[in-house]
Amino acid sequence: MALAVTSSLSTAISGRSFPLSNGSSELKAPQIGSFRIFERSSGQSSVVNFSQRKSLVKPINAEPKRNDSIVPSAATISAPEVEEKERVEVEDYEQLAKDLENASPLEIMDKALEKFGNDIAIAFSGAEDVALIEYARLTGRPFRVFSLDTGRLNPETYRFFDTVEKHFGIRIEYMFPDAVEVQALVRSKGLFSFYEDGHQECCRVRKVRPLRRALKGLRAWITGQRKDQSPGTRSEVPVVQVDPVFEGLDGGIGSLVKWNPVANVNGGDIWNFLRAMDVPVNTLHSQGYISIGCEPCTRPVLPGQHEREGRWWWEDSKAKECGLHKGNIKQEDAQHNGNVNGAANANGTVAETDILDSQNLVALSRTGIENLARLENRKEPWLVVLYAPWCRFCQAMEGSYLELADKLAGSGVKVGKFRADGEHKEFAQSELQLGSFPTILFFPKHSSQPIKYPSEKRDVDSLMAFVNALR
Repeated sequence: MALAVTSSLSTAISGRSFPLSNGSSELKAPQIGSFRIFERSSGQSSVVNFSQRKSLVKPINAEPKRNDSIVPSAATISAPEVEEKERVEVEDYEQLAKDLENASPLEIMDKALEKFGNDIAIAFSGAEDVALIEYARLTGRPFRVFSLDTGRLNPETYRFFDTVEKHFGIRIEYMFPDAVEVQALVRSKGLFSFYEDGHQECCRVRKVRPLRRALKGLRAWITGQRKDQSPGTRSEVPVVQVDPVFEGLDGGIGSLVKWNPVANVNGGDIWNFLRAMDVPVNTLHSQGYISIGCEPCTRPVLPGQHEREGRWWWEDSKAKECGLHKGNIKQEDAQHNGNVNGAANANGTVAETDILDSQNLVALSRTGIENLARLENRKEPWLVVLYAPWCRFCQAMEGSYLELADKLAGSGVKVGKFRADGEHKEFAQSELQLGSFPTILFFPKHSSQPIKYPSEKRDVDSLMAFVNALR
C-alpha cells in the first residue's frame, strides 16, 4: 500500500515533534469540548479546544501532489523505526476495551493513533464511516486512510472518494483485487454468480484478499463497525480487540489490533455528528442507501427497514458479513450460515414451524421431487418452490405463493413445495439449481429440465406471468 505522506510526516513518525499550524479560520461546528493531547518531544500536556479551528495541524498525512511512482501496497512499505520497548510491550486489550467502554469516539481514536502512529490506518468504505476521518482530524495527530476498490462500486462512491481527499487534504491508499483472480472468477462463473451461490466467493476475491495484503503492512487498523449495524453479527463488537481473523506486520495470530471507535454509537448520533461538523457524505445516502457496498449488492432500504437489509438482500440477515469482519460471526452462527442463507441444528434440521400450507399446494418429499425431476413426459406442468421455513424471504412470499396456488387450482398446473434445507440442501444445490432461498422452478409438461424463475419479484402477478409464459 502506498504511503501518501509528505516529509513532515516522516519527521513526526521518527520521534521529533511535528509543528502545529495556525489552521483554518473556518468554523463549521458548535463547541464539542476539549481534549488533552501530549507533545511528542517534551511529554508536556496541553489542552486543545477542538471547536476553535477546523484543523490544528498541517495535513501531514497528505501529499500536495500524487506521486504515480509509488506502488499502492501496504505490504511493500518499510516499517518505521520503533523503539525496542514498544515491540516487547504486551497490552491486555480485553482490559483496555473495558476501560474505554464509556469513552467517546474521539478519545478512542486519539488512543489508537497515539499508540500505533504510522502503523495504523483507517479503513474507509465510502459511507458514513467518513466520521472516522473527521475524528482522526480532530485529534491533531497524523493519520492514514485506505480503501478497497473492488471494481464494482457505485459511480457516486468513486466521486465521494475524490471529495473526501479534497476536503481533508489527504490521499486515500487504494487496494485493488488481483486481476488474474478476478478474471478467472468472471470467466468461469460470470459477472453475477453471487446471486446464485452467495456473495462470499466474490467478496473473497475482490475484498478479503486485498484487505489481507493491506493489513500485512500494518500493526493495527480502524473500522467503522457499530453494534447497531447488524444485530446478528455486530451486537458485541468491542471498541478495541486483537483481530481474530487477519495478521499484521509481525505475522501470526495476535499480530494485528482492531479498533472500533464508534462501536457504541448509534447511527442517528453518527449523522448528527456529520451534520454538526459539516462533513461531506456520499450522495447515495440521499437516495435511500444507508449501508453502502458494491453496486450489484447494495440497494436502498424502505422506511422502517434495518440498514443492512439493503446489502445482499437475497440472503439471510445472519450471513451479512462480506468476510472483512468474519470474526464477528460466532460458531453457532457459522453453522447457521452453512445452509444456503439459513440455520441448521446439529442434525441438519431446523425447529421452526413449517410454512406454505394450503389444500391447493402439494408438499413434496425427497422421493417425490426426485421422481418429478426424472420424468420427461408429465401429465401436467409443475411449479415448485424450494424453501426453508426459517428464511424470512420465504416467509415474506408465503401470501403471494398461496394466492397463486389458489388461482392455479383446476388450471392444469400443479403447485408444490420442497423443503430444501438441512440434509436436503446438497441435493437441491447439485440437482435442483438451488442458489438461495426461495428458489422457484417450473417443470414443463414435455421436458425433464426444470426452468428457474429468474426474478426477485415474487408478487402474484409476476409469478403468474412466469407460469403463463411457459405452460
